[in-house]
Parts: sequence; C-alpha cells; structure tokens
Amino acid sequence: MQLLSLCHALIALPLSVCLLCSVGASAESAITESSEVRFTKLLQTVQEQRSVNAQPGQGGVVQCPELQWTSGEYAIQRAGRERKFRVHVPAGYDPQRPAPLIVAFHGWGGDALEFLGRSIVTSELDRRGFILLAPVGLGPEELVRSPASWSFSGSTTGLDGDGKNTGVADDTDAICDDDRTTDYTYSSCAAVAANGCSWTQCSDNDLDYAVSLVRVARENLCVDTARVYAVGGSNGGMFTWDLGREPTAAETFRAIAPIIGLPHRGYLEPPVRDGGMPVLSITGVNDPTVPPGAWGDKRYTTTSDGDVYYYTGASAITEVWAEAHGCDIASSPQPVDVGAEGVDCRGWRGCSADSPWPPVLDCRSTLGHIYGLNWSWPLVLDFFDQHR
Repeated sequence: MQLLSLCHALIALPLSVCLLCSVGASAESAITESSEVRFTKLLQTVQEQRSVNAQPGQGGVVQCPELQWTSGEYAIQRAGRERKFRVHVPAGYDPQRPAPLIVAFHGWGGDALEFLGRSIVTSELDRRGFILLAPVGLGPEELVRSPASWSFSGSTTGLDGDGKNTGVADDTDAICDDDRTTDYTYSSCAAVAANGCSWTQCSDNDLDYAVSLVRVARENLCVDTARVYAVGGSNGGMFTWDLGREPTAAETFRAIAPIIGLPHRGYLEPPVRDGGMPVLSITGVNDPTVPPGAWGDKRYTTTSDGDVYYYTGASAITEVWAEAHGCDIASSPQPVDVGAEGVDCRGWRGCSADSPWPPVLDCRSTLGHIYGLNWSWPLVLDFFDQHR
C-alpha cells in the first residue's frame, strides 16, 4: 500500500499468554541568566523528577500489585479475539514505586517492534524510567488479510468531518478521491464503509481497547496513573488525536505525541477534557503521505504518494487544541527552542498550562514519511516529562 508504508515487518516472537494478576531557577539568578540557560535548567529539573509513591491529587498511597509483568509479549481477550502487545519494563524499575507509562501505536501494517525494535527507544525508556506498552492493531486476522491498523475518525466510513460544502467547487464528503485511490476496505467494515476510501479495521473499538490496555497494565505493573501517555506513528499517530476526544480515553491519557500522523479532512474537534490535552505534533514538510501544509495555512492537505487522501493541516488542528488550553491564538505561534537540531517547533503564548514549553507544540522537520526516532523520540519524552 502506497498510503502508509511504514511496515517494519519483523518476525514475531512466540506468544507467551500470561496475565498476572520548584521547577525553575531562583529569583536572583533568573535576573541575570540568559533564556537559554534558564531553559536548560528547567528541562534538566523536569527530567530528573520522578514519580512519588502517591496518587497525585488523591492523597492516597498506590497499592502496587504483588505479582508483576516483566518485559515480554502478552495478550488480552476481547470478544473472543486475542489482542497482542509487548511490554518493556525499564532497567532499574522499582515494583513499589509508580512509574510513568507510554502506550505506543504503530503505523499501518506495523507491529509491536516498530518502536521497541529501536535502541534509541529502549535506552531512553531505561534512562528515564518509562514503562512502554506496544499493542498490535487488527487486520491480518480478517478473511481477506489486511494490514494491522488503528481505526479513527473517518477511517472506517471513508467520510470526512465537514461533509459536502456546496460553496466549494467539486467538494465531496469523502476522506479521499475515490476514483484515484485504491480501495483498501477491510471485510469487517463492509457494513459501514460509505465509499472506497475506508482503510482501517472494524473488528474492535480501538479507543475502548486502549483504555482497557492501560487498566490491565495498572493491574500488573506499578503505574503512575497521572502519567499515562500515548505516542503513535503515521496511522497510530492519527489515532492518538481521538484519545483526546473521547471522554474515558481523555481521562486516561495525560498527553499525546503523534508522529507524521494528522486527522482526516474536517476533523477539527478539540479535546474534551477541561483545560485541554497537551499534544506534541511532529510532521515532515517533505512528507508525500501525510503532508502538514505550510505554516499558517489552515486548509486541508492532499497526499501525493499515488493515492489521494485528504488530511487536516497541522496549523489548523494545533490551533484548535491550543485554544482549548486558553492560549492566545489571536497571535501567530512563536518559535520554541526544544534543543533538537533541524526541527522547527512553534507554540502559542498565554496558555493556562504550567510547563517550560507550550502545551501544544507544532514541530516540523525536513522528514519524509519516516519517524526520525534518533531525535524525535528524546523530544517526545522531554515533552511527556513536562506534563505530569
């Protein structure tokens, strides 16, 4: 499939199915320090902080499970279907000290090792003490085998979020040009697909699965429930936006980081949680599959990789999510130094969130349709470290 060719196919390991049970510098130094030095100190402080052995905001001590998972492959049963995932427990993990948790959603046709198969990912998880769960999407089990996928707004019906605009010439209500795009419709979506633009599975509710997965993780690991995050690549990144729009998922996840993944055209809804949901959006200006559009351009974008899909532009979606944080969207987003070379990050001022960086960051590099994990993964963890 030309649409989202991120399948890093690796041979799966044999499945073992076993479910066990004051940031900131002193006032004096702040007067004389440069903004760069202050930023460096703030970031170092954030990275050094670790979860305390109490539920934040609840005043109670976390009761960690007696028997806990170790790193490896697991599965849970949902409606008679086995859903597999891998767990990475960081080196130095204390089974009685709550640790932050990341759920990583792979790209279209990917697998559990798409993130965990990279040494930069596992080494940073170990260094910072993050647990990571890498679930696998559905698709290969269908009658007509299809790539593993995550379903999100518009991807199963093939319908965009703004319908047909009679004021726009030749506008349609689809997420793609049906005449010029391959029909990838999964057999499980036969009853809901409104056109040939449908391209993800309908066998399970992925939002409910994501919440269930976190719940099961809390039953088998010592998880800091205030620090549960989601990252996704391509199709997985597109899916993470919906985690902020569904009430139960929005209560479960603290922040998201979609990498080269944007919503389909017209899906501009803000997060439902009061005060918004922090998001780090990473896109590539040379990406033919999920193009972000030009800075400040709020029109939808169109793929140029052979298929013709329509996506919400990066400027449009990040502005809506910034507004949910009370940011000053009347002004243009300003550059933010995130300490990574070759990436242009921008955010709005005046936001309600208390963090060194704005709670909504729009970061773009010269990437094509690749993750750039050598620099993007540390950036993702830096962002999550600021939101706890």
